[in-house]
Amino acid sequence: MESDLVERVRDFNRFYTERLGLLTDQYLDLDRPLGPARLLWEIGDRTPVRELRDRLGLDSGYLSRLLRALEDQGLVRVVPHPADGRARIAELTDAGRAERGLLDQRSRAGVVALLGRLGPAEQNELVAAQQQVRRLLRLATVTITPVEADDPRAWQCLRRYATELAERFPEGYDEATLTPPEELDGALLLACERDRPAGCGVWVRLAPGIAEIRHLWTDTAARGLGLGRRLLDRLETDAAARGVRTLRLGTHSSLGEAIALYLSSGYREIDVYSASPYNQLCFEKRL
Repeated sequence: MESDLVERVRDFNRFYTERLGLLTDQYLDLDRPLGPARLLWEIGDRTPVRELRDRLGLDSGYLSRLLRALEDQGLVRVVPHPADGRARIAELTDAGRAERGLLDQRSRAGVVALLGRLGPAEQNELVAAQQQVRRLLRLATVTITPVEADDPRAWQCLRRYATELAERFPEGYDEATLTPPEELDGALLLACERDRPAGCGVWVRLAPGIAEIRHLWTDTAARGLGLGRRLLDRLETDAAARGVRTLRLGTHSSLGEAIALYLSSGYREIDVYSASPYNQLCFEKRL
């Protein structure tokens, strides 16, 4: 990776955190830094502590210290979870809700002031750029790894894939069509976003040097990130590393987005090679 790219990202990070006042210990001119202020906002009225930890990616000890400080200020209560004696729930007090309202008010006012210095076209340009940065940063956090053929998280994805196709295909979809673990002569890849399953894909060897991609799926919450293309790329790379020179795949004619992905990734349409009733269109790519 070019060092210039790294330095440009670091420079933007320094500029962004300074410009938005994230470095001060009085975020939005209130008597606390960004971390505790953000935690107040994330709690809402009440939220399980475990959910706060996962959502914000915070260490358990650090989160406990933040909550304890907010408790000492009379803004938060931490109480036992009514359905799980091992869990806790953080909830705002009346003072905490008032503080959160003030945070919202000042944050909105700051954004209004910032956007007000730009014209309408520049405002839209800024928001579009932020959305693009958000998309790419999310994609950068996604991990794609080979897993065992019976991995429960991957099979959670595969079953959701089957459920979605059953709803989208006019003729439905039979979950029994999924490739069983004992027949997976290839690889099962699992994509996770912050440890949450976000997609999957399979390649299976058909003959020496020839393999088939199956069950390429991304969670609806992760669509639009470019994860489907990344999964496809990783399946191709993994198969090529194990001697595959030709990849085939089939798809249903109703899956326009999948067809567009395959064509834009270098696949060409071929005659139907599969007995699967769902593979109405078939494609091939030489690696």
